[in-house]
Amino acid sequence: MSFLLVQALSGLATAATLFLVSSGLTIVFGVTRIVNFAHGSFYMVGAYAGWSLIERFGGTPAGFWGSVAAAALAMGVLGAVMEIGLLRRLYRSPELFQLLGTFGVVLVVQDLTAWAWGPEDLLGRRAPGLKGSIDILDQPFPLYDLMLIGLGPLVLGLLWLLFNRTRWGTLVRAATQDREMTSALGVDPARLFTGVLFLGCALAGLGGALQVPRESVTLQMDMAIVVEAFVVVVVGGMGSLTGAFLASLLIGQLQAFGILVFPQITLVLVFLFMAVVLVLRPHGLLGRADEVPPTAPATVTVPLSAGRHAGPWALALLALLAAAPLVAGDYALILLTEVVILALFAASLHLLIGLGGLVSFGHAAWFGLGAYGSALLVKHLGAPMPLALAGAPVLAGLGALIAGWFCVRRSGLYFAMLTLAFAQIVWSIAFQWYAVTGGDNGILGVWPPGWAAGKATYYWLTLGLCGGALWLLRRVAFAPFGYALRAGRDSGLRAESVGIDVRRFQWMAFVLAGSAAGLAGGLYAFAKGSVFPTLLAVPQSVDALVMVLMGGIQTVAGPLAGAVAFHLLESEVMSLTDWWRLVLGLIIVALVLVFPKGIVGFLSGIGRRA
Repeated sequence: MSFLLVQALSGLATAATLFLVSSGLTIVFGVTRIVNFAHGSFYMVGAYAGWSLIERFGGTPAGFWGSVAAAALAMGVLGAVMEIGLLRRLYRSPELFQLLGTFGVVLVVQDLTAWAWGPEDLLGRRAPGLKGSIDILDQPFPLYDLMLIGLGPLVLGLLWLLFNRTRWGTLVRAATQDREMTSALGVDPARLFTGVLFLGCALAGLGGALQVPRESVTLQMDMAIVVEAFVVVVVGGMGSLTGAFLASLLIGQLQAFGILVFPQITLVLVFLFMAVVLVLRPHGLLGRADEVPPTAPATVTVPLSAGRHAGPWALALLALLAAAPLVAGDYALILLTEVVILALFAASLHLLIGLGGLVSFGHAAWFGLGAYGSALLVKHLGAPMPLALAGAPVLAGLGALIAGWFCVRRSGLYFAMLTLAFAQIVWSIAFQWYAVTGGDNGILGVWPPGWAAGKATYYWLTLGLCGGALWLLRRVAFAPFGYALRAGRDSGLRAESVGIDVRRFQWMAFVLAGSAAGLAGGLYAFAKGSVFPTLLAVPQSVDALVMVLMGGIQTVAGPLAGAVAFHLLESEVMSLTDWWRLVLGLIIVALVLVFPKGIVGFLSGIGRRA
């Protein structure tokens, strides 16, 4: 009993940290409807800033707590700067562009943090006065963790008082309910939102600084915490502080006891829990079915155009690409092969986003499943490459068939987070099932046979298969199926009233997109000769989103151009400088602010004006 009690207290200490970070995230989303992917960056920088200040001034209790407070305030100021310089220009933009802009901030912050503090993990000093432990039923428990347990309810109470017993809190809640009416009554919503970003990012920085005595400070803290924070916010209910607190408690206990009860699936427990909650309660434990305000539409609903001369241009481009091996070297052919594969990957995601209005945060699951499907057929069953490539879209399609049945029953950010949950489940299986997948060692030696081993031959094979799949996706976009899918995207109720089964069409699109991504993954496995769990991870899904939005979501050709631009740009920047994340992040932010319609949309606009 004493061991179980200490384990439960450890879960409460973890829950306190989760609540500090997720409370800031839920406040920002609840007020501004901004999906702030950079929230984890403020947590990470808060930890680094707290480490520096604590090392300098943390020898006394006053110095330690003053350092923690200073780090939190500094993150609040940086959050306000981000709101004024970036987010204020994106409030009327779709959530996808907000996500892309904040992801650019993540890349910038990663390189700046590595430059300022170096790549090594940093270990901080203990908190003065809280260095020891106390005995609870003859089991030692850290005093510092006991302090964190008390801090969580205290922060919840202070936030409740702030939003319910102060004039500023009343104005914030009014702007949340009706931004236009609040502005008409003489209140400046922009200043309110700046204050909200200050508060949210300060809470993230506070959570990061408080981790200095508990764990090492690393450059991987941002992505790890932001995924967990999103899970907490979605499980609790978007915009609900009490829901975030309840979800933090539940997830903290799940992590504390899950390692004892289910040691083989510890990485997947949280996402299984989120998936179950969203299936049973679509808006989270304490969430409400609030509509997204018209000032922040979820997707772009500009009709796609088939293009009068798209066919001849496509054939000309295909002929040009087919002739590339005649003049290109091996490195250029490797790069072109990867670009063609990623073009299919991006186009498969565009089928969901552009036609269905379904924003997926976990599309890499089907890309990775296709890669693992091909690799497993070759390594464990000795299947020839044609059979392995045929199995890739089949396995990915089966996975999408199962996950899609649950996902399409939700919409908006809840759909996106449910796709993320299934992607993390697939990733954790690949990461922990060493006997089959090799775990983090991956599967090696997945090379094409002799007849396709040449760079030119494999490039032509990839071009043929991806070209055929892209042609099929384009036919789908302008077939009755595609128009029915767009009808459900633009007005689900009206589409249902005329007899369109919107959910069934979305499910079919989910499976088709997953199968296409699986084919791209299978080709990628043979191109690289190996498969690793990183192909299923969150950054891979974000890369696909970046490619779609960089090219332009309003056209079928947009994701193809985005894949070319993103991969070539990433490869070129990585080869020229170690600061490639910084440069790429700045380019992404500039694209969001200056070219919101993407590369193809921008060029099309120039052509129409000419």
